[in-house]
This record gives sequence, structure tokens and C-alpha cells, in this order.
Amino acid sequence: MSEKIGTIKVGLQERSYPIIFGQNLLKGLGQQLEGISFPRKIAVITNPTVFGFYGQTVIDSLAESGFQCSVIEIPDGEEFKSLATLESIYDFLIEKNFDRGSGLLALGGGVVGDIAGYAAATFLRGVPYVQIPTTILSQVDSSVGGKTAVNHRLGKNLIGAFYQPKLVLIDIDTLRTLEQREVYAGIAEVVKYGVIRDKIFFRWLEDSSSDLLSLNPDALLHAVKRSCQIKADIVEIDEREGSVRALLNYGHTFGHAIESLCGYGEWRHGEAVACGMVVACRISQNLGFSAEISTNRITALLRKFHLPVDPPDFTLGQYVTAMRRDKKFAKVA
Repeated sequence: MSEKIGTIKVGLQERSYPIIFGQNLLKGLGQQLEGISFPRKIAVITNPTVFGFYGQTVIDSLAESGFQCSVIEIPDGEEFKSLATLESIYDFLIEKNFDRGSGLLALGGGVVGDIAGYAAATFLRGVPYVQIPTTILSQVDSSVGGKTAVNHRLGKNLIGAFYQPKLVLIDIDTLRTLEQREVYAGIAEVVKYGVIRDKIFFRWLEDSSSDLLSLNPDALLHAVKRSCQIKADIVEIDEREGSVRALLNYGHTFGHAIESLCGYGEWRHGEAVACGMVVACRISQNLGFSAEISTNRITALLRKFHLPVDPPDFTLGQYVTAMRRDKKFAKVA
């Protein structure tokens, strides 16, 4: 059995599920799925890069526990989180006779997790799914909380649903195969949690930047577990973003505008969010809601993690138009 480091429960009554953290966990995936009585017929949704690193380990573990496994590979990149890719997933599931007694498994980063989750939410009006996030960003953010979506050409994540997984399995060993830029982008979401909810955690990030950038296992586990706990606490209070869950969108409205204006894939999601956090800080400071020292500390920490803090050169009108298309946009009377 793989080493188990810790578990956090996302408490949502009948939709509750565990987040399991550790190292060398993929080899024990089959046993974990047996423990939650997951369907025996599974489609693993992944991309070629992730499958090349971890696909065989996952397939072997599932086979050892008696699961019947098929693999759906989708192209790698934010630009492929689209209705066209989603339709290709439906085509595979229908052609291979998947039914409501089947399940989906998302093996990859945020794009794979979001589109697999939305496929699970909508195929046959809903089938169970499990998240196995393989990037920092997906481990601390998109795999937890049940937000699933695909992009529309006019805006990010405009087509989606709230649909909770049955399990999130986080193996930090998968982070060692990330490109450096992906590491930096993922840490942006970690910084977000410190800003919105935990000043002690923020101070720890200021002191531990070199450990995180070197992928020190203890530092990674602490950062991922604390981020997930903060998100789980918020989701338990407000599953469908009626109130306090909006805090998790800090930096995202402007960040999504950057992604949309630049063309999906040009900026990493975390890079755009980092820039959006600084913009939000400056607006808050100008309105008298926060102090300059807060803006300076947040900006300095993001720079420590090699993240952009200045927006790309679009006009104010272009940014406003893009932000009006954000799914969270609401007119104030």
C-alpha cells in the first residue's frame, strides 16, 4: 500500500469526499477507489504528456484491483478546454458503451480536471468522477470544490457546472516533472490563499520561497495541504458561490480578462491571476480599503516566485469589455 500522509474531508453532506495527500500514492490508486466503491468501468481522461509520465502506473494499479480501464487523451493546453474537445469525450464514451454505472478519472492539470469534471457532470446527466491533479495549480485549486467548465471563445469557463468529485488524490511526486514556468504559475494560487485567509501562512510563504521553488517535499506538502484546507473550509460554507466563496476569485476577474485578450494559452492561468491580484490590490488601495504596505508585500512575494505583476498592454476599454463577460459579472444598482 502506498504511503498515506494525510486526509482532509470536504464536508458537503451526501456530496462529501476526502482529499488524500502524500508521496508515491499513484501505485495505490486502485485500492483507494475500492475503498469508495467506485464504478468498475473507468475512462481515464488525460493528455499525452501526463500519460507518458504516469499513465502506465495508473493503469497497472487499476488493473491490479480489477478495474476495467480505457484511456481518453486530449490535447495539452488551455486552448483545448473547449466544446469541441468535450464533444470528442462524449463520442468516446458513447461509442464504448459507457453507462451510468461507469466512472471518469481526471489525470492531469487544471484543463484536464475542469473538462473531465464537466463531462462527468453532463454525460447521462451525471456519472461519478475522481480527480488526480498533477500540477501545483490543480492540486491547490481546480481539483477541489467541484467547479467544472469549458471555455467559450468570448470568455473563460463560461460553460460549466458545480459537480463534486468522489475523491481527490494528490501525489506531490508528480510535481517533479513540471516545467519551471508551471511551478511558478501554480504557486500564484498558493499566495492567493495566504492573502485572503491566513496571514501566518502568508508570512510562511515569504520565509519559505526558496524551499518551495526547489520543490522541497515538506514545503510542498505544507503549502498544498494548507491551501486545500482553506478552500475546503470556504466551500463547506458556500458550495455554489453565493457569498464567501467569492473570496477564492481574488485576482481572477482581471486575470481571466488577460487570458481572454491574449488568447488562451499565451499566459498561464496562475500568471494572469498574479497580475490580477496586484491590480485588485492597487484598486483597493486607491479606494482607501487597504494600505500601500499590503500592496507592496503581495507584489514582492509574487516577484519572489518569478510571477508577472504588470498587465499586458491593452486599453482600459478592452479590459472592461472582457471583464463584463466574466461569469461572475453582476450589475450593481
